Amino acid sequence: MTSSPDSAVPPDVALAPSLREQAESALRTLVGRNDAALRDDQWTAIEALVERHARALVVQRTGWGKSAVYFVATALLRSQGAGPTVIVSPLLALMRDQVAAARRAGIRAVTINSSNMTDWDSIHADIAAGNVDVLLCSPERLNNPDFRDQVLPRLAASAGLVVIDEAHCISDWGHDFRPDYRRIRTLLGDLPEGIPVLATTATANERVTADVAEQLGVSRSAGLESVAKDVLVLRGGLDRASLHLAVLQLPDQATRVAWLAKTLAEVDGSGIVYCLTVSAAEQVASQLRATGLAVASYTGQTDPAEREQLEADLKDNRVKALIATSALGMGFDKPDLGFVVHLGAPSSPIAYYQQVGRAGRGVDEAIVVLLPGHEDKAVWEWFGAQAFPAEDQVRAALSALSPTEVQSVAKLETSVDLKRSRLESMLKVLDVDGAVRRVKGGWISTGASWDYDQERYARVAQTRLNEQQSMLDYIASPGCRMAYLRAALDDPDLTPEWTCGRCDGCGGIELPDAPGAEDIARSQADMDRVGVDVTARRQWPSGMDTLGIALRGRIAPALQAEPGRAIARLDGLGWSGALRDLFATVPGEDDEGPHHFDGETPVPLRTAAVQVLDDWTALWADDALAIDGVVGVSSTTRPILTAHLAAGLARYLSVPVLGSIEAAVGYETPARHDVNSAMRLAGVEKRLRLDLAAAADGSLEGRKVLLVDDYIDSGWTLTVAARLLREYGAAAVYPFVLGVR
Repeated sequence: MTSSPDSAVPPDVALAPSLREQAESALRTLVGRNDAALRDDQWTAIEALVERHARALVVQRTGWGKSAVYFVATALLRSQGAGPTVIVSPLLALMRDQVAAARRAGIRAVTINSSNMTDWDSIHADIAAGNVDVLLCSPERLNNPDFRDQVLPRLAASAGLVVIDEAHCISDWGHDFRPDYRRIRTLLGDLPEGIPVLATTATANERVTADVAEQLGVSRSAGLESVAKDVLVLRGGLDRASLHLAVLQLPDQATRVAWLAKTLAEVDGSGIVYCLTVSAAEQVASQLRATGLAVASYTGQTDPAEREQLEADLKDNRVKALIATSALGMGFDKPDLGFVVHLGAPSSPIAYYQQVGRAGRGVDEAIVVLLPGHEDKAVWEWFGAQAFPAEDQVRAALSALSPTEVQSVAKLETSVDLKRSRLESMLKVLDVDGAVRRVKGGWISTGASWDYDQERYARVAQTRLNEQQSMLDYIASPGCRMAYLRAALDDPDLTPEWTCGRCDGCGGIELPDAPGAEDIARSQADMDRVGVDVTARRQWPSGMDTLGIALRGRIAPALQAEPGRAIARLDGLGWSGALRDLFATVPGEDDEGPHHFDGETPVPLRTAAVQVLDDWTALWADDALAIDGVVGVSSTTRPILTAHLAAGLARYLSVPVLGSIEAAVGYETPARHDVNSAMRLAGVEKRLRLDLAAAADGSLEGRKVLLVDDYIDSGWTLTVAARLLREYGAAAVYPFVLGVR
């Protein structure tokens, strides 16, 4: 049938590509492939954002193409004259990959983060001039005073699209809860009508999905109370056909590291080895390098510039593996990553699925192995102890703040008995709740009333415990590994009898043989190496005068301790296990409270201590630095241990015990260690005194003293004790401890 002239479509309209055709053209530019096509759910999300300016939550497995949704939507919205896209993204590695992907698609993307502070002013100017298509920022940036008060309101008013990546962090139930992510709810509530919002994650079970969708639905109109908006939720199956999962339970740390060294030498490709702590990552990397493997450690303490180089080295296969903590996690994009090994189990199957999702995105087969350790639960418990503080500690912080006087965190430490990391995290939560506000120079109170939500904090804590048990169940499960993980994440596509056919439970993976006795012995010998540096404090905390302590500024060099030594850190491998056992708190029986081991120094630790001394003194260039005597710190919880250690080291060095650092009268009760730096120093300064032994003959003048304690935590006991010894005439003070927390 021929159309009449009146009904003919104008040629320019007839030839105009449809929105989906425009979207797929943008996708092909993004991925660099002419045959690329959108998945149905990708198109559904893009259409909802671009056509209807909707709010959407996309929960899909790693590698599915969630970033393609927001980059394609950005290209289409910008072509229609919309403002820039704002992406809230949690990790620098993820931001760098997202910026690179955007630029491949011709999208002008920039990021504001802690590693490019010198560029912030020019970036803000480019945003204002309309020269930026995508701005990526961390959730922490949302509460930077300048960014929050000056940049963010303009962006929120003019944004074409707002994206929350790794959106499970919004939820209290998310495995990687970050207080700053909760601030996003306020951002969403303040958005003008008509700005589309997209949230994405690969790791959300039904509970997290429902919670995030509810928070996405917050809206504020004409100053009225928040109302709910419809949220499009797209959830897909979580099976990853390339992943071959296995759990290998080996008897000890030395065997695990030996197996790892053997396996990395044999397995194809490059990958990631995850450890639970910074010390473990650094120690394992050192041991693997000693076997000739090209590996490097990557942790939250790695310099940002070095992190970027390490990521590039892994992507270009210049290293066999990065030995990493969770700092290398969400969003890191290397399609041909051939393996992920965990030396120690994460605390939940959800977190585990997130991390193993780095592997096998662009290859047919990737090996994923979990090597659980006996020490894993202790690490989980330590992280669990960093939960939201008790109500009296929160109230103390609120009482110390005023609406008019700005207080720095350092100053606030003198009023609240919390370590700085927990104090800062608590303030962020209170800021989100509206009770305090971050301003230039510190924090103020808003004067708003605030309720301690004990029920919520207890609920979150119990959920964490449940997740830990679920991880233990995963390790012990004889069944299909992928089916277990999919069930833990409430995969909507999982059927009751489904199995992957690829994991150790299904008989679909063969792991390298166990290491031989010689390899294990070599690994154990490496772990048995002792000695880590101990650095005494060099600066007094600010605000000590408010605690009645007249200490401020830099510690005078004439009163400082020299660099010292310890056997090992408590959060590493090897000797760390023996030290953790030694310092563990043991529950008391019946009505007795918890107690600590107190006895003579265990024989293996005596041997290790002597080895540390021998290695240490071998570094001294001449006898002028030789020790003249020993002073021990008398412990109120382990008096036998510390006295025995000090006396034993004195005998080994053939020098006298010159005295001890004792608790002053009225301060015999053990001091708390779980407080911040200022309060810890105040307690130490008030309680320590020097008791000289007869061997000192009334003076330490000109003597070089070995200062001995059981372990170092804040460092203030050794710092104050060293000052006492220097004030009594000691020419030098060398700290020695068994362990470093």
